[in-house]
Amino acid sequence: MSLLRAWVLGIPSYLWSGWGAVGSLFLLLAAWEWVSAVYGVLILPDPASTFSMLHQMLQSGAAWPELAVTARRAMTGLALAMAVGSVLGLAAGVSMTASMMARPLVTVLLGTPPIAWLVLAMLWFGASDGTPVFTVFIACFPVVFVSALQGARTLDHHLKDMAQAFRLTRRMKLWDLYLPHVVSYLFPAFITALGTAWKVVVMAELLASSDGVGAALAVSRAQLDTTATLAWICAVVGILLAVEYLLLEPLKREVEHWRSTGE
Repeated sequence: MSLLRAWVLGIPSYLWSGWGAVGSLFLLLAAWEWVSAVYGVLILPDPASTFSMLHQMLQSGAAWPELAVTARRAMTGLALAMAVGSVLGLAAGVSMTASMMARPLVTVLLGTPPIAWLVLAMLWFGASDGTPVFTVFIACFPVVFVSALQGARTLDHHLKDMAQAFRLTRRMKLWDLYLPHVVSYLFPAFITALGTAWKVVVMAELLASSDGVGAALAVSRAQLDTTATLAWICAVVGILLAVEYLLLEPLKREVEHWRSTGE
C-alpha cells in the first residue's frame, strides 16, 4: 500500500519533469505536418485529419472492440513472457553452468525473426488467439530472461556476506536486498518487452486474425485508406505511451529509489 500511495503521489512531479518528452512529441508532430504538406495527404495525411478520424472511430465505438482484443492478446503473451522469463532467468542466474547452457539458446531465440515464429504459430494454432499470443510470448521471453539472469548474476557478494553476518531473516533478504536489485534489471526489460508485444501482436493479427487492430489495418490497406491506417497506428502508440509513462515509469522510479537513497 505504501508503494502504491507513493506512486500515486509521485505522478504530478513525474509529469512535470516530462517536458522534454512532450517537446519531442511536438517536434514529431511538426515534422509530420511538414512531410504531409510536401508530399500531400494521399501519401501522408496531416495530423489533424488523422486525429479527427481517430476521434470518429472512438466516438462511434468501432475502435474499442478491436483495441480490446489486441490489448488482451498482447498482455496475455507479455504476462506469460514476464512470468516464465523471470523465473527461468533467475533460476539460470544462480548457476554458472545453467547460465552457460542457456546462452546459445537465448541467442537463437533473439536471432530468429518474429515473422518466422508467426509462420510456425499459424501452422500450429491456425487463426485462433494462440497464434498472436504465442508470437508475442516467444518474442518477449528472451528479453526478460536475459535481464533476470543478469540481475541474479550481478548481485554483490559483499551484500550477501553482510546479510549473513547480521543474520537477516529470509524475508528481509528477499524484500530489502535481492528483490530491489533484481527488479532494477527487470523493469527496463519489461518496458522493452511491452513495446515489442504491441508491435508483434499487430503484425500477427495483420497476417493471421480476422479481428483486432492488425485486421483493421489490413482492411484499411485494402481500401487504400491512409488516414484510417494512421489513425489505428496512433491509437496503438497512444495506449503504449500511456501504459509506459503513466504506469511503468513511475513504478520504476519508486522501485529504484533505494539506489539514490543508498548513495
